[in-house]
Amino acid sequence: MVNLWWVKTVLWRKRMVSLPSPLDAYLEAISTALTKPFLDAPLMAIDLEMTGLDPFHDQVISIGIVPITKGVIPLEKAQHVMIAISGSVGHSATVHGIVDNQLYMALSLQEAMTWFLAQTKGYILVAHHAPLDIEFIQQQLVRCFGQSIPLVFIDTLAIEKKRCLMQQSILKEGSLRLGASRERYRLPVYSAHNALIDALSCAELLLAQVAAMGDIKTLSVKDLINVFR
Repeated sequence: MVNLWWVKTVLWRKRMVSLPSPLDAYLEAISTALTKPFLDAPLMAIDLEMTGLDPFHDQVISIGIVPITKGVIPLEKAQHVMIAISGSVGHSATVHGIVDNQLYMALSLQEAMTWFLAQTKGYILVAHHAPLDIEFIQQQLVRCFGQSIPLVFIDTLAIEKKRCLMQQSILKEGSLRLGASRERYRLPVYSAHNALIDALSCAELLLAQVAAMGDIKTLSVKDLINVFR
């Protein structure tokens, strides 16, 4: 989706700046994944549950991650963490179902971001409507480490939008939501707004999308990636 040289330049320029050790190690690890064939690329589907939709003011309360390895989803490696927040989850509980007392033993934001960097280091991130999740992650990195880093990702919503517009000129409202997108590939219906389940849903959707494109063995991951600075 973007020029590979440009992506590498963005990552290189950021590494020229003095970065906290976890961030520098993260950028160094991702570079080797950018030129791999899709089946060989280390991919990590992610999903976040938040108290709202504003990355600058709202908070992340849970993160789900699901790896994709050589076109297979190893469910035993899927992980889910809860994150302690300042104040109450408020009305957002009606969306994600997480209430305040469930966060009593949750990780601190610093612990959660350190965990996230460790678990996703060297992986290309995958998310549905990825820019929102990615910007939330970046704002949490700023809060914990004082600055953010470019994050390389694949957006299954962007892929689906492109595929749908090739078949029809007008998209119906809601047709690109995760559940609606999965239905077009006859994937099973899962409960929404659980970070782990939504990360799994996204991983399955990506594999279905790639399979529908044609020969998965000839696809390069650089054809799908984007980067959020």
